[in-house]
Amino acid sequence: MELLLRLCFVFFLLLGRAFASDASICTSKFSAARHAHLNDSAGFHFTLHHPRSPCSPAPFAAPLPFSTILSHDDARVQALSSRLSKTTATISRASSSPLLRPDAVSVPLSKGTSLGVGNYITRIGLGTPSKSYAVVVDTGSSFSWVQCSPCRIYCHSQVGSVFDPSASSTYRSLPCSASECGGLESSTLNPPACSVSNVCIYEASYGDGSFSVGYLSKDVLSLAGGQRLSGFVYGCGQDNEGLFGRSAGLIGLARNRLSLLSQLAPVTGNAFSYCLPSTSSSGYLSIGSSSLGRFSYTPLVSSSLDESLYFLRLTSITVNGRVISVPSSTQTIIDSGTVITRLPSNVYDALSRAVAAALNGYRRAPAYSILDTCFVGSLSRLAVPPVELVFQGGAALRLPAKNVMIDVDTSTTCLAFAPSSDVAIIGNTQQQTFSVVYDVGRSRIGFAAGGCG
Repeated sequence: MELLLRLCFVFFLLLGRAFASDASICTSKFSAARHAHLNDSAGFHFTLHHPRSPCSPAPFAAPLPFSTILSHDDARVQALSSRLSKTTATISRASSSPLLRPDAVSVPLSKGTSLGVGNYITRIGLGTPSKSYAVVVDTGSSFSWVQCSPCRIYCHSQVGSVFDPSASSTYRSLPCSASECGGLESSTLNPPACSVSNVCIYEASYGDGSFSVGYLSKDVLSLAGGQRLSGFVYGCGQDNEGLFGRSAGLIGLARNRLSLLSQLAPVTGNAFSYCLPSTSSSGYLSIGSSSLGRFSYTPLVSSSLDESLYFLRLTSITVNGRVISVPSSTQTIIDSGTVITRLPSNVYDALSRAVAAALNGYRRAPAYSILDTCFVGSLSRLAVPPVELVFQGGAALRLPAKNVMIDVDTSTTCLAFAPSSDVAIIGNTQQQTFSVVYDVGRSRIGFAAGGCG
C-alpha cells in the first residue's frame, strides 16, 4: 500500500510538472517576443490566444473536428465573397430574433458580415467596477459586443459571469437619436431598430448564421496597465447565438468609426499590430503606435467593394524560387479570422502543381474537406519547398513549412491553401508567428518574422 501511495504521489508530481510545462509554453515565448517588440511601444497591449490552444481563456465546450473548422471557414469566406459582390441579400437569422419583433420599427435584411471558428481570443475589462471578459478578436468585423444580463432572449455558455449593466455605475444605453445609432448600418451591414422605450437596437449577423442582437450602449473599457477608455460604444447583447466558443462577445478591428481601433485612435494613433500564435504559444495584440521601422511594408489598397476591410496587392508567389504571377485585377484581403488562405483558382492550381512537383517522391492522400493537395504522413516528415507571398512594394511573407502545410489528422498533411472564385484572402495559418502591423494612418501594412514563436 505504501509503495502504491508513493507511486501515486510521483504520478501527481509529474502531472503537475506537465501542466506547468504547458503553461510555460503559453507564456514564455510570448514574453520574449513582447520584450523584443513592444517595450518601446505606446498604446494598449493584449495577450492573444489561438482558439484551439489549451491556454485559451474561452475554449470551445468540446473539441471541434478539423473538418468542422474548415467547413465553417468556408462559410466565412462565402460570406465575405457575397459581401464584396453585393449581389445577394438574404434574411439573416438575427432578423427573426424575438427582441426585434415586438419593439422594432422594421425587420432588416442582411448579407451578414463574417465570423468563423478561427478567430483569436483576448481579454478586456468592462464597466465600473471593471470585470474581465474573454472576447473574440476579428479584423473582418467593425462592431464590438458582449453578452448582457438579463439575456432577455438567449445567451450562449461563456467563461465567467455575463456582464450585468445594472452593476456598472458608468453604463448607459443609447437613444435612437444618437449619432452612433445612425452609424450602425455601415458597421454591422444591418440598419438599426428602435425599442418602444427609445433605445437603439443593433443587429450583428455573421455569414455562418451566428448573430447578436441587443442594445447599443456606452461604458468604460479597461485595458492593460490600468488604462481606460471612457464612453466605449458597444452592443449589450440580449440574443446571442452561434459559434462564439465560450467567449463573452467580440471586438471588431475593421475600418469603421464604431470599431475599437477607431474609438482608440484619438488616444493611441490609427494603428495596431499583432502576432497570431500557434496552439502551443501566446501572441499579442497592440493597439497604437509601435516600433514600425523594423517591418517591410506594402500599401493598403482602396476598394469600393468594402471600405472597412483591409485590402492589399498580392503580386506573386514563389515556390522553390519559381514565380507564380497573380493577376493585377485580383482583390486581396488580409484577415485574422479566416483559417486557410484563398487564391483565385488559376493561381491556386499553379501553386498546387508546384508544391506537388516538389513533393513528387511522397505518396498522395485523398482530399480533406476543402483541401485537395494532400500527402500521407505528418508535416515533420515532408521536405516542404520554400514558399513566399510577395506583395506590392516588395514586402514578403517567407513562409516556414508549418505555414505552408497543415496536419489535418495523424496520418495526413495538406497544403494550407484553397481556391476561390476571384478574391484572395490571406488567412491566419499563413500569418501565424509573424508580426503584422496595420498602420492605417499611413495606409500601409507591414510584416516581420519571429513575432511570437
